[in-house]
Amino acid sequence: MKKDSFYVTTPIYYVNDKPHIGHAYTTMLADMLARAHRLLGHDTWFLTGTDEHGQKVQEAANARGIPAQEHVDEVVVRFQELWERLEITHDDFIRTTEPRHTRVVQEILQDLYDRDEIYQAEYDGLYDVRSETFITEKDLPEGCSLDNLPDWVKPIRETNYFFRMSKYQDWLIRYIEENPGFIQPDFRRNETLGFLRKPLGDLCISRPKARLSWGIELPFDAEYVTYVWFDALVNYISGVGYRHNDEQFARRWPCQVHLIGKDILTTHTVYWPTMLKAMGVEQPKCIFAHGWWLSGRDKMSKSTGNVVNPLDYAERFGVDALRYFLMSEMSLGQDATFTEEVFVKRYNSDLANDLGNLTSRVLKMVHTHCDASVPDPSSAVLEEPAAASLWAVVTDAVNGMETHIAAMRPDLGLHAVMTAVREANKYIGVRAPWKQAKEDDKQPLYDTLYVALEVLRVCAALLYPVMPGKMKALRHQIGAGEGDPRVDQLRAFGVLESGTPLLEGEGLFPRALIEKKKEAPAPKVEKKAEPKAANVVEISEITFDDFGKLALRTARVVAAEKVEGADKLLKLQLDVGGEARQIVAGIAQHYTPEAVAGKTIVIVSNLKPAVIRGVQSNGMLLAASKGKRLVLVTTDGEIDSGARVG
Repeated sequence: MKKDSFYVTTPIYYVNDKPHIGHAYTTMLADMLARAHRLLGHDTWFLTGTDEHGQKVQEAANARGIPAQEHVDEVVVRFQELWERLEITHDDFIRTTEPRHTRVVQEILQDLYDRDEIYQAEYDGLYDVRSETFITEKDLPEGCSLDNLPDWVKPIRETNYFFRMSKYQDWLIRYIEENPGFIQPDFRRNETLGFLRKPLGDLCISRPKARLSWGIELPFDAEYVTYVWFDALVNYISGVGYRHNDEQFARRWPCQVHLIGKDILTTHTVYWPTMLKAMGVEQPKCIFAHGWWLSGRDKMSKSTGNVVNPLDYAERFGVDALRYFLMSEMSLGQDATFTEEVFVKRYNSDLANDLGNLTSRVLKMVHTHCDASVPDPSSAVLEEPAAASLWAVVTDAVNGMETHIAAMRPDLGLHAVMTAVREANKYIGVRAPWKQAKEDDKQPLYDTLYVALEVLRVCAALLYPVMPGKMKALRHQIGAGEGDPRVDQLRAFGVLESGTPLLEGEGLFPRALIEKKKEAPAPKVEKKAEPKAANVVEISEITFDDFGKLALRTARVVAAEKVEGADKLLKLQLDVGGEARQIVAGIAQHYTPEAVAGKTIVIVSNLKPAVIRGVQSNGMLLAASKGKRLVLVTTDGEIDSGARVG
């Protein structure tokens, strides 16, 4: 990569159907990388687009009774509008039907043909209609043979043009072995090397017009069009000036990262490198193949009806929430699960409970006790142990985000940021600014709130490439300014200027609920009147004296951890009016330890102590439950721990 330059691409998406979550994920990932590099001041270029030729497109147009160009002109809008809705900041959107691309493809073909890199021969074999590729008998599904072909495989004999891909097999193996970062993750690199251990054939790069007319015409034979992959892959260089803008091409190429799905690994790690080698063009720096989004354990598929429409989630939860989920949930290279339950759990835990809770607590205290402006901290604020410890975690988050983004592990980077957010919530719980506000000396209060605001400033900057809209709003609310965050200030403490007004704003992440699916009403069945069941439990009335026996108190959760060997239990350390207590609660399937820490809850403080799974429990918390949902009983606003309830 040239110094301070970054060129990232997505695959160009085939326009035979509307965009789905797989398209959105790759594009959002590229967008996050592009935004991060722009913040670093790098000369960044982000290319995406659409693949508009091929048999499936021609068939779709024929079925509609319209020209293929008219069909793709209509379908491409779906992608362009979705990228706009998802706030994708691509620098260029290339279409393979554009003259700038067509011209380059034809020039490459002519050059390779003139140098005998392309030759004509007869093909007699099998054709996979679904993938529009020629295959061999060994590629057939289990149980199929030449005498028992699946519906999508057709025997075919025709004359075509072939690219001498086989001559580059040994070179490609050496190149991959000598450049371990070329194909990532490593197991995809090994997969490609495994593919190359078998003899590599030449690549058919044409289709006769008699069978397929919708494509780029071969410049040396008007009876043929170009095979869709030889056409589509060229977009990565035609889009940045190859053969028509030497200055731009020299500035952008080689590409730093080609982002692809694992299903198109061979085309990008075998076809594309050999094509570039034959052209005499430098190889891209990295081809990174990510996994699939699964619905439960199954791959999303239109035929099974389990494909997620990204726009549905963007409209329900917001674009930034969708972006955050996709970046945080998938470990790049591995498959990940996308269900509404998984989405809502991640959203509520990280965004509503942790980041949203920290933001609302801090801003409310600043507006109430600091005249809605950034407080003035003492000069030794970071010498206080809790503040120093918290700032060390924040610095680790900065380092972690930088390291993990470079290593293509944004999920780990986001985990480091959320760790800092949770530590800030604990810091607020320990420092108890609602108590400090009652003291005559307000400096400890100002120090606490200033440290918390600085943590929010840094975390908002780190999360900005992932959630640009929400983090812009957060920066606006805490007085960090209107422009983009400055990366040179991420490790600096004291950036927010005292006295800067804090602006009012809506809650960033309201808590989400899983949308209940409507079920068909059950058929009405007439029932005979039955006597009241003997085992129905009725709620018995109690007297005020009975209720008075309960000692309900507020308690602040200082820390929480899982009980070893018990999936449902959390061990909570509580502050009850200055008294330290420990209770065991069966809430681990509804709350993580980090989500509970810092909350003010309600407990039965005079419950007889008990030992649960070998752990002493002195009290019981209150929670409301209905069905599978459970919510802790908390206070409406800040109040000292130990306060009487009732």
